[in-house]
Amino acid sequence: MQYRYRHVCLESIGYVLPQEVVSTDELEERLEPLYRRLRLPPGRLELMTGIRQRRFWPRGTLASDVSQRSAELALRAAEWETHRIGALIHGSVCRDHLEPATACRVHWLLGLPASCLVYDVSNACLGLLNGMLQIANMIELGQIEAGLVVGTEDARPLVEHTIDTLNADTRLTRRSVKPAVASLTIGSASCALLLVHERFSRTGNRLLGAAVRAETDHHRLCCSLDDETRNDGRPLMATDSEELMRRGIATGKATFAQFLEATGWDPHQLDKTVCHQVGAAHRRQMLESLQLPLQRDYATFPWLGNTGSAALPVTLALAAKQEHLKAGDRVGLLGIGSGINCVMAGVAWQRTLVLGQTWLTDPAASQQPSVA
Repeated sequence: MQYRYRHVCLESIGYVLPQEVVSTDELEERLEPLYRRLRLPPGRLELMTGIRQRRFWPRGTLASDVSQRSAELALRAAEWETHRIGALIHGSVCRDHLEPATACRVHWLLGLPASCLVYDVSNACLGLLNGMLQIANMIELGQIEAGLVVGTEDARPLVEHTIDTLNADTRLTRRSVKPAVASLTIGSASCALLLVHERFSRTGNRLLGAAVRAETDHHRLCCSLDDETRNDGRPLMATDSEELMRRGIATGKATFAQFLEATGWDPHQLDKTVCHQVGAAHRRQMLESLQLPLQRDYATFPWLGNTGSAALPVTLALAAKQEHLKAGDRVGLLGIGSGINCVMAGVAWQRTLVLGQTWLTDPAASQQPSVA
């Protein structure tokens, strides 16, 4: 499926990152019982993934609290008033609870109007991108003049439960431990995107088009093992990383052709790319399959890990903030998630409005993030 837009601008981005940094070496130290039993060499995890570290929120942090802050930063960057927001979508895997929608509390915390459409979207690592397209559709149809999509991913419960499970299960072999490796690459982050009708835009960052594709024959390649409501909020995942990468790259290649048609670009016109942040091998093979140069891409996985649905938006924000994106750049947002689903969108970049902050590790101070 293809989408084409004439009136939508990606106006601003707000993001929040945790202060607590957890290195891959630290994770391997905590996995010492497993490494000793299986005689695994230290440094293996970073060598396989290219991920040196990731970040965790303080224990007990609510997704809605951090999402509120990311959304506030996006609004502040654009100097956009809350009463002009027509839709709020919360798009992360992580949420406060199953019911009501986490977007409800974010809406309340932000003080958005009662006329604002409010709901959650859940689609693995693509939730924020899906939400972005839904808001863009509403703007294009003239239903709203602006909307926010926001999400916060919390890696700590998954990573820590995975470590505890691996250390406790003495039946594991070098082969049977592989489905858990991807869970150790996950990190925490939060991001919000503000989209507005072009007639109100100060940036002129035009969202030109997008393409989506679903290859659901492969939905079992990455899935949760324990529902969080039955497991004290401590999830487990099983991922066939090698097959997921192979099938995901094939899905991305098929989507890319539709993406080029939707944007009217050819591959040589794509000045910059921002991909979903999985790891070094996935990034290299994906870009090679699309015949896109590595130097045009911007990556954050070495120091943030895979931050789920927040990964691509946060990386876009940091690419803009670090001036990797220039006025006039044609930017490809190349997203992929388990399912397998793919979303690719094209933005004609002109001006950067990005604000980011760091969330303090002290729970008593966590309501007052410091400026990054």
